[in-house]
Amino acid sequence: MAQFLSDEWLDAAQAIREEYRGKAGAPPHVIKMNLIIKECPDGVGAGGVVQAHMDSTEGEMEMDLGHVDSPQLTVTLPYGVAQAILVDGNPQAGMAAFMSGQISVTGDMTKLMAMQTGAVDPVQLEIAGKIKAITD
Repeated sequence: MAQFLSDEWLDAAQAIREEYRGKAGAPPHVIKMNLIIKECPDGVGAGGVVQAHMDSTEGEMEMDLGHVDSPQLTVTLPYGVAQAILVDGNPQAGMAAFMSGQISVTGDMTKLMAMQTGAVDPVQLEIAGKIKAITD
């Protein structure tokens, strides 16, 4: 098991996503989003911040470090909330954090809201379970 967003975790999560490349259905919504994950623990990110992105414009959800050009939105959130949403699959944690001002969004907020409404692909659920299993 590895700490969320550590180099070891990123490599393991990428390997899992590569194992399933082309096997999941197309994402229900097209999104090009940058993430700024703050308040990261020691050893994660640069200065306690991780810059990442999610991009489904090519028909498959890509997640990686760094920012993409011309995102539709940028979401800034604390490390613990990012883990609750992205690893634990807890959208309620995200909603509570947003309502309390811990999450800020710039850009097209409707894109973020649309992500909550799509049907979940069984292959994506399997990928999420494997990623959760490798996470400390």
